[in-house]
Amino acid sequence: MDASVVYIVGAARTPIGSNRQITIPQPTQSDGPLSGITAPELGAAAIKGAVERSRVPPQMASHVYMGQALQAGVGQSPSKQAAILAGLSETIEATTVNKVCASGLKAVTLAAQEILLGHGSVLVAGGMESMSNVPLYTKRNCAVKDKEKVLDGRTKDGFENPYDGLSMGACADMLAARFQISRKSQDEYALSAFQRASQAMEMEMFDDEIIPVTCQRGKSAKMSTDDIRSEATFQRLSTLTASFSESGTVTVGSSCTMADGASAVVLTNAEVAGEYCRDNRMLARIVSFADAAAKPVEFAIAPAKAVEVALERAQLKVDQISFWEINEAFAAVVQITKQLLNLEANKVNVSGGGIAFGHPLGSSGCRILVSLLHQLMPGQYGVAAICNAGGGATAMVVQRLEAGDLGNPVGS
Repeated sequence: MDASVVYIVGAARTPIGSNRQITIPQPTQSDGPLSGITAPELGAAAIKGAVERSRVPPQMASHVYMGQALQAGVGQSPSKQAAILAGLSETIEATTVNKVCASGLKAVTLAAQEILLGHGSVLVAGGMESMSNVPLYTKRNCAVKDKEKVLDGRTKDGFENPYDGLSMGACADMLAARFQISRKSQDEYALSAFQRASQAMEMEMFDDEIIPVTCQRGKSAKMSTDDIRSEATFQRLSTLTASFSESGTVTVGSSCTMADGASAVVLTNAEVAGEYCRDNRMLARIVSFADAAAKPVEFAIAPAKAVEVALERAQLKVDQISFWEINEAFAAVVQITKQLLNLEANKVNVSGGGIAFGHPLGSSGCRILVSLLHQLMPGQYGVAAICNAGGGATAMVVQRLEAGDLGNPVGS
């Protein structure tokens, strides 16, 4: 077994719960199905599920890396909270990662680096977000009654470019125009994404990756499927107005929605994988990963840049990749990435994504990885890539393995 290989031996995620704005009792209240659960609690569910599926003794985990973009009001060390709530040791090291939308996937790369350096043999990584519970902000010297100075924490720390005040949607509009991505093509992609997500749910494609969670909404209930957007939105795409600029082409229908959720994977070195995980249903290896960046307003071109570096490190070509998971922050982001890399549409986001289910910022990077791992057949390669505010992106190449095949990965 190769000591330089990092194995993924367990993967799980919670359902994704959308954010719904209601007017009673307060206009800013969110009432999504997971709104009664904190980000660390969601993270704990994903961690516990991934660890149980890995068959690795929980006490062997030395470090937890969890991405979370919107941490205000959550309390100290959200990742440590999630680890302890998941039943891991109180003495485990924990680090919370903020690379905005790429936080969850970046957390996985950091954990992988620890194993490659020989600093750990079992690590847990992923991401979590409860956008329903992000607080409103006021400056300390501002009277609370001054409503004009109250800021939505999700907008301030999640969707607004701090360099010029532009929203991520406005930036996507600019890039869509540059790459000649029409309004019609974005609407067509959004409808297709919704249809693929709906079909995936009907075919129970997500059952193996989702860990049910108990949500509090009137009475205790188990939630085991994603909270997909209403079909009505996608039936009237052509009638929606541009959301971010008068002459823009990006609408609410071709954009992701805010959401709650968490995801996690268990990483090990070859020795641990060989001892505990040979017969695991989920077994894969990390082939390569990379970060890349463009100018902040050009964040939509960064995934393609990160993918190019990751493929070069993996010594693979685009046509050797069986499936691609490109985070659906906006339809335009996926379309630009497909255009730059010349990707085949039928290999990209085959089970839908953020446009249909929502985009819990800190979790999505790991969520697309978890979904990708479950799409691949043994021997196949897959790529997960996600952009992030600030102009960056993270990409990862993985290969699914046959149970028991640790010494000689298929096609390596």
